[in-house]
Amino acid sequence: MILIVDDDSAIRSSLSFMLKRAGYDVQAVPGPSEAIDTVRTQAPDLILMDMNFTLSTTGEEGLTLLRQVKVFRPEVPVILMTAWGSIQLAVQGMQAGAFDFVTKPWNNAALLQRIETALALTAPPVQDKTDGTPVLNRSHIIGKSRGLTDVLDTVARIAPTNASVLITGESGTGKELIAEAIHLNSRRAGQPFVKVNLGGISQSLFESEMFGHKKGAFTDATADRTGRFELADRGTIFLDEIGDLDLSCQVKLLRVLQDQTFEPLGDSRPRKVDVRVISATNADLRHMVKEHTFREDLFYRINLITIKLPPLRERREDIPLLARHFADRQAEANGLPRTDFSADALQFLSRLPYPGNIRELKNLVERTILVTGKPVLEASDFDAQYLRPNDTVITSTPTRLAGMTLEEIERQTILQTLEQHKGNLSRVAASLGISRAALYRRLEKYGISI
Repeated sequence: MILIVDDDSAIRSSLSFMLKRAGYDVQAVPGPSEAIDTVRTQAPDLILMDMNFTLSTTGEEGLTLLRQVKVFRPEVPVILMTAWGSIQLAVQGMQAGAFDFVTKPWNNAALLQRIETALALTAPPVQDKTDGTPVLNRSHIIGKSRGLTDVLDTVARIAPTNASVLITGESGTGKELIAEAIHLNSRRAGQPFVKVNLGGISQSLFESEMFGHKKGAFTDATADRTGRFELADRGTIFLDEIGDLDLSCQVKLLRVLQDQTFEPLGDSRPRKVDVRVISATNADLRHMVKEHTFREDLFYRINLITIKLPPLRERREDIPLLARHFADRQAEANGLPRTDFSADALQFLSRLPYPGNIRELKNLVERTILVTGKPVLEASDFDAQYLRPNDTVITSTPTRLAGMTLEEIERQTILQTLEQHKGNLSRVAASLGISRAALYRRLEKYGISI
């Protein structure tokens, strides 16, 4: 049963009609006292409640009701409803234990999705009739360590829902691969998976890139452009490096995440989309919220579920598997014979600190294979190519460089600089003497994952 709490009879009627048509049992009450009576005597599966009641314009009565509900029924998910101008109330409600929030006027389809997600994520687990383990499409995710297994268990549980997901972890831990795994194991798997590096989009181009524009919307708009959200319709959009987003752009992003509606530049007609949002960052967003460099309301909107990826140093048993995987991919991509590793080489690789995580291991393996050309790699081969903190970026000798094209040299230079600066793209761009946007273009050109 879904319990609706709102002092507006028209809203109660509208929500009741919509939810009953969707197949839910519904009970609607006008205020906190009736809501508490219902919660005490019954066990609703979900509560959909307003934050402002007639006796309170500050929302304090709504917050008090939420706290009381959580005393009686801590396991029941609560979705809050509030006006856009009172969104800070919803943030306070999330801090008090609410599951999610929507703003009025709401989008019916988006609200139903959030209700479905809340019920799915808070329902007691149902054991599979076989061995209880869901089948997971791991794509290119390699490893069997406990830390990775825990992450993949979470992916399997949340992928079928529409929950927004925030993936955190150090640079190079594989956040994009986890985002793609969530998409591939969701009901949206056959639809677009659109990746956006927010750190590479300037403030002036944000709206055009994300929402699109009409021809003539601004000086350089010589043709219509479809934005990333529209490209991701019915699928998943992956917002990488969301911690790099400018505050003014955060407001614009929050608007579309609220009701999945936007207007392309130069077009006054709103566009509706059905998009699942997965975000990623290596920044501490909670600290950024405290420093007022990241909006608190956006923080709660994007992290209904948080997945923290362990650094490679905490999953060392996966290093031999990863090294062999990268070697095989390198051989396949370049038409080279398969490379093997001696036991001491694998031991050497397994002992390194890896501040750049999986990306650092990948670059080290690829570089060593290309530079040595040996069928079996020894520990000394990797030791010669390993970039220590005080090493210079270019370690190849003139003889080795002579056998490489300019593009190969540029790609290796970028890979080595990424290692040297532990994946910090701002420092990498500065070290290479190019803009961050130019760095992104080269990363895409050479197929370098970040």
